[in-house]
Amino acid sequence: MAIGLLLACGRKATLPREIMGGTMYKTAGHNKAWAIAVGLAALFVSTGAMAGKDIDAIKARGALICGVPTGIAGFALADSQGKWVGLDVDVCRGVAAALLGDSEKVKYVPLTAQQRFTALQSGEVDMLSNNTTDTLTRDTALGLDFTAVTYYDGQGFMVNKKLGVKSAKELNGATVCVQPGTTTELNLADYFRANKMSFKPVVIEKVEEVRAAFFSGRCDVYTNDSSSLYSARIANVPQGQSADDYVVLPEIISKEPLAPAVRHGDNQFADVVRWTQYAMLETEEYGINSKNVDEMLKSENPTIKRILGVTPGMGKALGVDEKWAYTIVKQVGNYGESFDRNVGAGSPLKIDRGLNKLWTQGGLQYAMPIR
Repeated sequence: MAIGLLLACGRKATLPREIMGGTMYKTAGHNKAWAIAVGLAALFVSTGAMAGKDIDAIKARGALICGVPTGIAGFALADSQGKWVGLDVDVCRGVAAALLGDSEKVKYVPLTAQQRFTALQSGEVDMLSNNTTDTLTRDTALGLDFTAVTYYDGQGFMVNKKLGVKSAKELNGATVCVQPGTTTELNLADYFRANKMSFKPVVIEKVEEVRAAFFSGRCDVYTNDSSSLYSARIANVPQGQSADDYVVLPEIISKEPLAPAVRHGDNQFADVVRWTQYAMLETEEYGINSKNVDEMLKSENPTIKRILGVTPGMGKALGVDEKWAYTIVKQVGNYGESFDRNVGAGSPLKIDRGLNKLWTQGGLQYAMPIR
């Protein structure tokens, strides 16, 4: 029973080898170890989810500080009234809804690719929702934890239609605009090397300046995550030009799983960020959205009752209000609503969901069960 309690609390404990192997010997030493294990289990159960320093700081200030891109239409962009909108922004809003009960209690800090990790490490921001690719070295060497993937992407290339280029394999000798300090820059070098081609990089830190350089003809090619290319093609083409003047080439040269990042050290905060994404996916999967969520409170489906907090327990396990998932979907929407509104069919970008469809629809978006 104590082992079950420890596991239920999500805490790691070192138990006697014989216990872990399924055999218990009634020696004095092992009885003592067993008593310690039981005591620890009781402690964890009695205190519930233990808030860490990051959660304490967020609650004390009454706002989440979220690092977002400096401006990518559909993902994170300040509108004409100065309000931040986009898929990455909705992740921040969802976390604020879960932790603080209000999706508007967020301070947005725009960060370039080179600034973002330092800003998180130094405590300038609580988390990144910044079009950031989860990689092994970033996950292990920077003192960060990545949570659930919010957008499955891949790197591509965009060119002016006048070049007459149909494939990335025709780009030998091209000048390529790219941001430094990104997986994009590394993938670019790998791709050209692997295909025995050369290129001249035009390296510019700020994404808006990279786009401006490309559209002004300073470089032949703009490379970035495909989502960013489609965003730029729709939202950032200069006056006098149109989206039809530019072509996104068919090659996808990398895997770019984009995910929020938090600092090592506050496991509960990482859990809240992770389960915010899972809640947005689970509610979509079970047909719960911002318009019908109040009606869904009456559902007799046991899973829906757990998700929406009608059956208590999930909020306590996560260390938040029992209505945390209800609040997220009521104020922000489920994942499908956020996708469609920001980058999908209901947006100017009209990006196909592709890999970001639910697993039940042939996509990769798969939430862990809320139970």
